[in-house]
Amino acid sequence: MMPEEAIRVAIVEDDRSLRQGLALLISGTPGYQCTGQFRSVEDSLRGMEPEPHVLLMDIHLPGMPGSEGVKVLRARHPAMQIVMLTVFDDPDRVFESICNGACGYLLKKTPPARLLEAISEAHHGGAPMTPEIARRVVTLFQETLPPRKADCELSAREQSVLALLAEGYSYTGLAGQLGITVNTVRNHIRAIYEKLHVHSRSEAVSKAIRRRII
Repeated sequence: MMPEEAIRVAIVEDDRSLRQGLALLISGTPGYQCTGQFRSVEDSLRGMEPEPHVLLMDIHLPGMPGSEGVKVLRARHPAMQIVMLTVFDDPDRVFESICNGACGYLLKKTPPARLLEAISEAHHGGAPMTPEIARRVVTLFQETLPPRKADCELSAREQSVLALLAEGYSYTGLAGQLGITVNTVRNHIRAIYEKLHVHSRSEAVSKAIRRRII
């Protein structure tokens, strides 16, 4: 059996010491490879080869803010997953980043082991967020978006599954939280995808938040 390809990760961060520290952590961990380090969105646009699977990007950058850069980079690299990094939760930037295509949002104080786990989750279709950010995102959307009836009707259980997906739970984690089997989780997620007309967890979470389903 061929070994699984290492997850290619690039970093856009203007703090040199943090950028280099992240690169060392990633490249020093089996199964991960840092393929690029950039201090700004503009620098990353000039050369990101090979294309990373996951991009870690600071939300506050010189020149184009990371929250705006998400849209530009996603247009150029649609298969690349972008996880935002910040030292604090900035409501406006949270909204902008997610709506522009970011699949995850982490605080820079996130422990190294959790950061690596989040990179893997993003690569495999998840939407990793630290608990502080996940709770804040859901609360902010509930406070600022007007009520809107969804185009589909999700069951109470499907809404529970979707809410846990928004917090970055794995299939196994979901099963444990809800007291159901992993196969049942898969069935619920398949039904959610069909009803929301999406094809990945990040799409489902983004659409659900925008439509105030969760």
